[in-house]
Order: sequence, then structure tokens, then C-alpha cells
Amino acid sequence: MNIKDRIIKLYTVDKYNPLYIEELMEILDISKNERDMLETVLRQMVEDGQLVVTRKGKYALPELLGMFAGRIQGNSKGYGFFIPDDSSEEDVFIPPERMNGAMHGDRVLIKLLSRKSPEGLSREGEIITILERANKTIVGTFEKEKYFGFVIPDDPRISNDIFIPKDGMGDAQTGHKVVVEITRWPERRRNPEGRIVEILGHKDDVGTDILSIIRQFDLPEEFPEEVVAQARLIPQKIDPQQIKGRLDIRDMSLFTIDGEDAKDFDDAVSIEKLPNGNYRLGVHIADVTYYVKVGSSIDKEAYKRGTSIYLVDRVIPMLPKELSNGICSLNPNEDRLAITVFMEIDHGGQVVNYTIHESVIRSKARMIYDDVTELLEAKSLGEVDKDVVEYYEPFLEELKLMEELCRILREARHRRGSIDFDIDETKIVLDDRGRPISIEPEKRGISNKMIEEFMIVCNETIAEYIHWSNMPFIYRIHEEPDGEKITAFNEFIYNFGYHLKGTGGDQIHPKVFQDLLEEIRGKREERIISDVMLRSMQKAIYSPNNVGHFGLASQFYCHFTSPIRRYPDLFIHRIIKDFINGRLDSKRAKKIDAKLPEISEHCSKRERVAEEAERETDNLKKCEYMLDKIGFEYEGIISGVTNYGIYVELANTIEGLVRYSTMDDDYYIYDEKHYCAIGEMTRKVYRLGEPVNIRVSKVDMYSRNIDFVLAE
Repeated sequence: MNIKDRIIKLYTVDKYNPLYIEELMEILDISKNERDMLETVLRQMVEDGQLVVTRKGKYALPELLGMFAGRIQGNSKGYGFFIPDDSSEEDVFIPPERMNGAMHGDRVLIKLLSRKSPEGLSREGEIITILERANKTIVGTFEKEKYFGFVIPDDPRISNDIFIPKDGMGDAQTGHKVVVEITRWPERRRNPEGRIVEILGHKDDVGTDILSIIRQFDLPEEFPEEVVAQARLIPQKIDPQQIKGRLDIRDMSLFTIDGEDAKDFDDAVSIEKLPNGNYRLGVHIADVTYYVKVGSSIDKEAYKRGTSIYLVDRVIPMLPKELSNGICSLNPNEDRLAITVFMEIDHGGQVVNYTIHESVIRSKARMIYDDVTELLEAKSLGEVDKDVVEYYEPFLEELKLMEELCRILREARHRRGSIDFDIDETKIVLDDRGRPISIEPEKRGISNKMIEEFMIVCNETIAEYIHWSNMPFIYRIHEEPDGEKITAFNEFIYNFGYHLKGTGGDQIHPKVFQDLLEEIRGKREERIISDVMLRSMQKAIYSPNNVGHFGLASQFYCHFTSPIRRYPDLFIHRIIKDFINGRLDSKRAKKIDAKLPEISEHCSKRERVAEEAERETDNLKKCEYMLDKIGFEYEGIISGVTNYGIYVELANTIEGLVRYSTMDDDYYIYDEKHYCAIGEMTRKVYRLGEPVNIRVSKVDMYSRNIDFVLAE
């Protein structure tokens, strides 16, 4: 046990009160010669918020003094919410006068106050110390005055404008999107100061909007020179020497199925019916680790990025194009190195046997989701485009067999209680200037579901294999929902006449949620309840500790099938290859095990950043799409009710706010318990899930908000 762990044990397990450094030295049996080392450790622990120093110079756990470490989530009105490091603790409201110069994202130490907050939360706090600043640079819109300027941050959670002195403005002009470096942090009643380090372009210029989001989330645009140089040295053809010792299945009928715009193909599939009636499903995943060596420049950059990011107008890949679109991509009619998993699956959807191989493959076709769905859902081939029929006909029997297996696997998942939200994603189509010309829900067809089921069963098979092998691993876990959130969700669905069965005890089975989804299928409240259900769940993360996947009702799960675009997949490919080749001895396993917590946490964080950036670009383009729709009328569904208005979602997935202040036929009161707004005089009720007609009244590109008013 290292010195830091011993100090934490001293306070948490042995329950010591605040101690002077001399007392710590005596208890921990640290000599005078080691005092400098102890002081360094204590200083680091104080900087990290693990310890605090009292006025008398004693060291103590923050909790002993009513303090907690965590991060601040800002708000445009100046207040914030403290999100504790300990996820079992409640969030804490921080009023503007007690923010004490902290900004959104900062890591802080707070002290709890006894009185309740005006927001109705149980706890209120004050920021005592800022441990780590999150915003070294900020993206925003520049406004120029005669002798100074200021930048209005794009992120509304940063409530302060940044003051820019004349010598820090550079060539920036009013309306420019800029990156500003903070030179002086905010204090009570004093804005932060900064200097402009990059001009992105005028806010109305093509591409500036997305570039601003890229800078806001500090996303990498280009690969470092050493990574580019290393990638260019990788051959784009397979050498015969590379095939030695691999399972050669280049003659096997296998293919990829992806979206029309996809360029990186990291999974291919094959199928056959066995003499005993079972199915032999093959999932063939690009062997990226053959080219991305541990500790190489490419590997370090891939780890830093953590994941590919799919913005509305571009992809920011985890790997250079020489790998992602080149030698690692399972392009048709090209020899490729792969990791192949063959699974024998019975008619009950159970994997009764499997094998894992390093292989060499050759995809026979690059298939597209929409084409395959059209082909499988058509009543006859005469209904399908002739070119599509001609291309796919050699594989038609295999596709029908895959559809058959897909339904068996889905039914098996359904029986065990796996939750299938079936929520449509949004498809945003841009013109050549980056302007949105179409926004519609993107339906998941049978082909999407086929690949989804095959990847799920493959991920489960790999995770179970490694679990019983007792090797270090990164699992994809999804913990059970919080009891309070389930109670709140149950109260919410009660307003629609539903109830979660079997929620009386401490634990709840995922099948309870699946049964509810079946009950609401096709009803107007389906999307609303599905959305709220999703928000009541925990977030899936990466972890070295397997606690199962609640949403999938799966005891073992991992991410194995996308090593081109996810670092955890690439990392566990290395573990699997070492294990099946007998290279993973106890010494090596112990070394890997020590790295897993840090890698898991880092990859989970990078995933959250990617999701947030993707959501921001979607919201931006949705607002831009509605700019020329002001005055248009639409029918929508009430998707949210708050104390300031009702949210309405249109059929194209765009959401806007109808403020109570615009509903002049009555004074409306928010009924929090029943999730509705009630007119004080007329008793007219607006409930979640009800259809309403709206008119678009305002689009605010800065805040990315859309305002509606109720149509007559």
C-alpha cells in the first residue's frame, strides 16, 4: 500500500481526527529523512481536494469539516450546482454570491450550509477553494468598444462575459467568433479578463459555427506530425508473411452492412445453417492492434482522443485515415487482417459454442442499411430497384437467414428483460454550404437491428469468455437505476395511467421497464415516457469491475466490435490476442490490471465529451433550420412541462418552448406532481404527451433555443 492510500485509510477506516504532520509521521512510522516526501504527498492531496489544512495547520478529510470535493455545473443566471465526486451524494445548489469566482467545469471544494436553497433543493453550499480551473480558453463572440472589448461565451453555463483590454484584442472585430485565453480569473463582482489568441471567422461565415464548437470542446482537428508520419509508413496491402498462423477465410462469403455515408468499416458478418439446425454466426472485426503498437505515437494519440466524434458535417477520427479508411477498414474485395468470432447459436438464441481466431478475410460486398431493409421488407423482388436486386441477389439467402437469426436473438433478449428503447435518431442533411435543408427522424430498419443484435451477442460472448478466464479486462457496465429516480419515474407514468410492477423492494428487474415499453408501443405518449425513462437510468460506463449491464439484462458485456473508432475496443483486442496466444502471464496481467481504472475513467470521459459535442452541433443545425420557419405552424406533442412554460416536440424531432407569458387566455400554474400546467380561471390543462398546434415565433442562435407560441 503506497503512502497516499495509507493516509486515506488512516482517516476513513481508522477514523482519525485532524492531525499535524508530526503526528502523521509518528503514526505512519515515517522517519525525519522522509519528511520531504510526506510533505510532497500531502501537498498533492490538498491540491486534489482529498485533504484540507485547518487554520492550525492540521490535515483532515474535507468531510470531517463539512466540505466536499467535486465539479461545478454553471448556469447562465450566475448560480451553479456542485456535482460531488462521490456519486452517492446529492448535488448542492450554489447561489451567485457564493460562487466566489468559480466557473462552469471548475473542480472545487465547497462547505455545506444549513439553510435550504430557493430552488427547493435540500442543501446549499459555498465554494471555499478552487482546486482546478477547467476553462483555460473560452470560445465566444467578440464585441468591440472604443478602448476595450468583451467576449460573450458560447457556452451559456459560463455566465460572465470576458473583459478584453485594448492590447489583448489583436485584429478582432465585432461579430468575430474568437478563442480567448483567460489571463485573470473572476472574483466577486469582477469579470474574468483575457486576450484573444485565435479568430475563427465572422459568426455568419460558413463553417465558423461548427469550428466554434470544435474549439469549445477542445476537439483535435489535425493529427500531430509524428502521427501522420508514422501512419504514412504503414503499407496499404497485406504481405503474405502477415498471414502465417492466421485462419485463412478469404473464400468465405462475408460482407459489411453500414450507413450510406460510412467510410470506416470495422465489422463484417457471415452466416450458415449447421446440420443440427443451429446457426453459425461469424463476426469479423478489423485487427487494428496489428498496426497500432503499444506506446507508439498513433497509440498515444488514439488514447488521448478516446473515440471518433461524429459531428453533423464531419468526422473527427480516432485513427489517421491510412488506418481508419485504409488498411484497417474492411473494404470490399481487399484482403484484411481480422479477429473472428464464430458462434453457434440455437433456436432459443443461446450461444452453445464459440471460437476466437486471428484471421485473414476478404469482404465480398459493401452493403447499405437502407438497401438491405428494402430488400428484406419487400413482398416481392419486383418492388425493389433492379440495380439493388442485381447487386444483392447472390447474398439474398444469407440475408434472409440473418433476419431469421436476428428475430431469434431479439426474442431471447426480450425474454430475459433487455430494454429496447427503439428511439429514432435525427437525420440532418446539409447542403454544400453547410446549411441544413432537411431534418427528419431516422428510422431503424431490420438491417440496422440485425447488425445491432450480432454485435451485442458477440460483445457478450467475448466478455463472458474473459470473465471466466479471470483476466484483467475493461467491461461496459450499466448499473441499476437509483431508487429515488425510479420512484419519481413511477409517479410520472402514473399520470398516464401506468405503473411499474415489482418496485416495492430494493432491486428492480429490467424486464419491468421492457414490459412498460411494450405497453406504450405505438401510443402518443411513447416517445415522452421513453425519454423520461432513459433519463432516470444510470449512464453506461467503462469499468474494470464487472457488475453487468442493466439495460441489456446482461451479466457480461464489453465493447469489442469497433476498434477503429473506440479505444476500449482496441485495448481489449490486445488482451484477447495475448490471452489466446498464451502471452498473458500473471506478471503481465498484474501490470495491465493496474492501468485499467485510469483507462476506463479516461475513455468514459472522452465518450461524454463526444456525445456533448455531437448534441451541440445537432442543436445548432436545428436552430439554423428553423430560422426561415418563423410564422410557420406545426402540430407537435408536449414533451416537457416546467415552471416557466411547456416544451413541444415536432414530428421532425425539433423541440421548442411555449412560455406561459405568451399564453394570454389565462394564468397558468405548474403542477409539478402531475406534470401539467393548469389555467387558474378556465382550469384548462396542458399535459405531457398531448398534441398541440404551435407557431414558430423566435429562434435564438446564440442560446440555441427555439420559441413557439400556441396557434389558434
